[in-house]
Amino acid sequence: MTADRSFAPVHQLVAEIAGRRLSPVDLVDALLQRIGAQDPKLHAFVEVYAGDARLAAEAAEKAIRAGHAVGPLHGIPIALKDLIEIDGRIATGGAFIWRDRRSTQTATLVRRLMAQGLIVIGKTHTVEFAMGGWGTNQRLGTPWNPWDLDVPRTPGGSSSGSGVAVAAGLVPWAVGTDTGGSVRLPAAWCGLTGLKTTVGRVSLHGILPLSPTLDTPGPMARNVEDVALLYQAMQGADPLDPRTLACPPNSDPTPGLRRGVRGLRLARMPDSERGRVAPDVLAAYDRSLEELARLGAEIVPVSLPFGFADFAALNGRIMAAEGYAILADLVDDESLPLDEDVRPRLRAGRDISARAYLEALRRRGEMKRAFAAALGPVDALLTPTTETAALPLAAVDQSAAPSHFTRFVNFLDLCALSLPNGFTAEGLPTSLQIVCRAYEEATALRIGWAYQNATDWHERHPEIAA
Repeated sequence: MTADRSFAPVHQLVAEIAGRRLSPVDLVDALLQRIGAQDPKLHAFVEVYAGDARLAAEAAEKAIRAGHAVGPLHGIPIALKDLIEIDGRIATGGAFIWRDRRSTQTATLVRRLMAQGLIVIGKTHTVEFAMGGWGTNQRLGTPWNPWDLDVPRTPGGSSSGSGVAVAAGLVPWAVGTDTGGSVRLPAAWCGLTGLKTTVGRVSLHGILPLSPTLDTPGPMARNVEDVALLYQAMQGADPLDPRTLACPPNSDPTPGLRRGVRGLRLARMPDSERGRVAPDVLAAYDRSLEELARLGAEIVPVSLPFGFADFAALNGRIMAAEGYAILADLVDDESLPLDEDVRPRLRAGRDISARAYLEALRRRGEMKRAFAAALGPVDALLTPTTETAALPLAAVDQSAAPSHFTRFVNFLDLCALSLPNGFTAEGLPTSLQIVCRAYEEATALRIGWAYQNATDWHERHPEIAA
């Protein structure tokens, strides 16, 4: 494959493999060569399973030739965030102290993808314990945002390696996790499409936890159609994760993907939120609203009961309390070499009383009901995904978080899609967020597909040689 071929969408690769115009072996070999050439700088991967990936590709090719393909995704490579367990494989969780830790189980998510013939090509870097939105990692290294090969910039976190790997054409898609924006932030800053799923849509069994109340796995790809394919492959009931048994039945988003947006009512963010958004990002957001209106959607104002900043303290309280409960023995051991930006975030949970934690959960229920009532008349709420484009790492304030527009989605148990919607004057991608009610992923994907069908932002990629 040429460098341009490395950025082919998955649905195109699927068609070419099915039509015998592309071999899974050639696809995997080309990606492994690209990883070998580019990853020493980009630092997206913790580990690459070159030998096993080649064996799986050979088996896929033989099965497909024999008419025994297990599904349309058979032979397609994928990368997984290094929170997702595979029996016998290293699972660092982004922690230097776990650099030799081997999993003793395989996540339900992985079993589901492998059963459909996907080939896991490797594990990608994450912020330590997934506790951070900038994408940095002091001990294991920060992946390099490929949109600026001269100045190291925020790749977005915590699914930083997944975002960089897909953006740089090292792999066609990847899986991340999202507790306060950790799929959507790297999608935004790396020029990708990412879906924050509703709790219960995708099993968490076998995924290292940060905040079980807020954690959600999600797909990352270059376009909405690919995200929809991967989301469909990931979701499903799992007896090992009871919340998957309590949510509505699986909803395949692909049949309704091309229905368009005519007649949908889409809410713009309140004017009070606009002042904190960088001019280039705000201009791209406004153009997105104009494009969706041109496509037939009705863009309407909405009166929200809370500002997005109002969710920060309660969201942080739940995340810190649960994260500390899980990781206290490590966080409180000063002899352990932890990321010194992450340690205080988790240690904050030590001072949260049971009463304060339960009060945050109670307040969360109230706010969910009030927000749902406010969104009642509309099909989706539109915001920028981030306030700025990717920042130079030297400019990052680790005491702050870049999740102003993302964490409320986790707090309120909503779903959201982030997708490219422009570029800054410096050539850095900007991103639109489409927020929908719980379990309405299909609606978010439908809106996103209509937008991408009318624009080409998602077709652009960093200029990286093969």
